[in-house]
Amino acid sequence: MVSKECDLAVIGGGPAGSSAALYGARAGLKTVIFEPGLPGGQIAQTDIVDNYPGLPDISGFELGSALYQHALDAGVEQEQHFVDSLHRKSDGSFLLNIGSSEVGARAVVCALGAKARKAGFTGEDTFTGRGVSYCATCDGMFYRGKLVYVIGGGKAACDEALFLARIASRVIMLVRRDRFRAPKGIVNKIQATANIDVRFNTLVDSLAGDALPTTIVLKNVLTQQPTEERHDPGSFGVFVFTGFDPVAGLVNEYVDIADDGGVITKEDMSTKTPGLFCAGDMRVKSLRQVVTAVSDGAIAATSAYNYLALI
Repeated sequence: MVSKECDLAVIGGGPAGSSAALYGARAGLKTVIFEPGLPGGQIAQTDIVDNYPGLPDISGFELGSALYQHALDAGVEQEQHFVDSLHRKSDGSFLLNIGSSEVGARAVVCALGAKARKAGFTGEDTFTGRGVSYCATCDGMFYRGKLVYVIGGGKAACDEALFLARIASRVIMLVRRDRFRAPKGIVNKIQATANIDVRFNTLVDSLAGDALPTTIVLKNVLTQQPTEERHDPGSFGVFVFTGFDPVAGLVNEYVDIADDGGVITKEDMSTKTPGLFCAGDMRVKSLRQVVTAVSDGAIAATSAYNYLALI
């Protein structure tokens, strides 16, 4: 049963979705945004965002909340529900299923972002939430004064390692390659932080223990030589920052998907399905940052407005 009709449905309340909703509302479209989690989406879990132009050293929660609230202040209606399924009708409009009800929309901007990629070592699933984490802001305080291993060598891993270094007694970064994949400025900060140690050409082979992990086995990528390190239960944690996988399952049948799982769009954020636009980290792009997500959202909503003006 259709409970509501709108011009533009925006799925996802992160930077891309918030921007799309804002631009949609300002264009005079009746706009509804769907976000069941924290306002601002995934960015709300980031400690500090230091590269958003004009707003240095702002917390991710503050920035995400401000972006989302700006859309609501512009007249966007919010639905704090998951969108379970999306269906395109024969007349070109869309039905969004949210539990026992449906919302009708003339156009859709999907901005579901990307989810943390697992490292793939033995024991990762077993100890997720009990020694393995993917969010330093969420779980860092559990390791105050303790040892933490950080897996990853990109900007996100470096950002989180610096955050954890303020909490943990010691941070060991495990980098699969022989160098970082992060900007020089942040690498310099890593090297200047006394309680951060870096081990290149190293990955985690396995994690073992009982209720909590006690043994971590590391492997040298070049020699394949394993090294076992033992710790008391509850005395250490493993934080994984090895990248993100685009979340595109909701729209898979209506879009083209690239090898990395991202949605293929045109420059105007349109997909192969008329009226469906994708924005932010879920699409194929060379740079996944807040500033590019916000730009994507603005373009997508403007393109949706132009599309609706022609039908």
